[in-house]
Amino acid sequence: MSLDAVLHRIDATLPEAMDRLFALLRIPSISTDPAFKPDCDRAADWLVDELNSLGFDASKRVTPGHPMVVAHSQGDGPRTLFYGHYDVQPVDPLSLWDRDPFDPAIEDTAKGLVIRARGSSDDKGQLMTFIEACRAFKEVTGTLPGPITIFLEGEEESGSPSLVPFMQANKEELTCDVALICDTGLFESTAPAIVTMLRGLASAQFTIHGPNKDLHSGMYGGAAINPNRVMTRILGRLHDDQGRVTVPGFYDGVKELPEHIRAQWQSLAFDHAKFLGDVGLSVPAGEQDRTPLEMIWSRPTAEINGMWGGYTGAGFKTVLPAEAHAKVSFRLVSEQDPDAIVAAFQTWVTDQLPADCRVEFHDVGGSPAGQMQITHPAFEQTRAALTEEWGRAASYVGCGGSIPIAGYFKTVLGMDALLVGFGKDDDQIHSPNEKYDVESFHKGIRSWARVIARMM
Repeated sequence: MSLDAVLHRIDATLPEAMDRLFALLRIPSISTDPAFKPDCDRAADWLVDELNSLGFDASKRVTPGHPMVVAHSQGDGPRTLFYGHYDVQPVDPLSLWDRDPFDPAIEDTAKGLVIRARGSSDDKGQLMTFIEACRAFKEVTGTLPGPITIFLEGEEESGSPSLVPFMQANKEELTCDVALICDTGLFESTAPAIVTMLRGLASAQFTIHGPNKDLHSGMYGGAAINPNRVMTRILGRLHDDQGRVTVPGFYDGVKELPEHIRAQWQSLAFDHAKFLGDVGLSVPAGEQDRTPLEMIWSRPTAEINGMWGGYTGAGFKTVLPAEAHAKVSFRLVSEQDPDAIVAAFQTWVTDQLPADCRVEFHDVGGSPAGQMQITHPAFEQTRAALTEEWGRAASYVGCGGSIPIAGYFKTVLGMDALLVGFGKDDDQIHSPNEKYDVESFHKGIRSWARVIARMM
């Protein structure tokens, strides 16, 4: 098989590939709104028909929510699973869109040609890059490139309530050697990247109770405890002067970054001044002995997401509030245990309460971080393929947020996942006027063709 012939086929048939993507983009598969349930079904049916036409054994699988699409091809070699999602975010507010969000079009912008539509980047454009790469192999060689399972869900944008039960019920069918996830982006919109570290998340909301009612500050001020004062004193101690979290045991399970990964990150020449400057800031505020990329990719955090108590309306109402409230979240890394983190935080808060105060916790929970074992051959094969296509060295990178599906592949199916995507920072996913660069779509297809050729 000549990879050059496959790549040439991709280049020559790009207009037809765009037509197929546009057909999928026209289906308003909004998973959060029950009114669009028939459209989610229609998107699943469209994908099943498309995959069957390529020679996959594809079917729509019913769930309590929106259906899954599962497709298999046969062949020799390691079996690979590709994951994507066909559902999209709501389009509100519609008045901020420059065109109908489900009437896709090519627009010529100052930065090049883009595909403008809801779902163009998240995630229909991305999942179609892989399907179109498989199509090019089929058209050039007469067969699909090898043993591939394609797994597409329709609830990613609404919390994936059916995903884990479906994976558990179909574990044997879905388990492969490695998974590919196309729902991420290029580093700073230019460099190819493979996400290998995903931070976990833990959170707690709590209320500090003081007097049995709001008190007049003139009559009780100074003599009565003020829950707002207690709250600010406790949360003010959450970090030390160097930006480290002070909760006992917080750093248990946190591993140091391997030197070869640190070197790759350093080579990315991340411009933290621009990163912070874009949001009106200038000085990194995390752990002072860490680089900004380490802070957002490989170090844990504790953040105060909200505080309230007492009178917050216009003017003054001079009261000592009976209660003070806060929401705190933790981004977790390595082997930190979210349950242990929440328990340690609860103890830490409780131990600092003065007389006449009590604390009530609610809405606590979390999920662990994910870290891929890059010793699997697919990681270096994919990195080499991406470097070849984009002309820039592909790097293993972290992700400051959480992508639960990657963790589920590890915990439910026991396999590592490569998170590779071609989105750009300005794609405006989840926002009005979402777009996907034509270059991202085109080179995304070519990238997967190179990856497949190396892996199969």
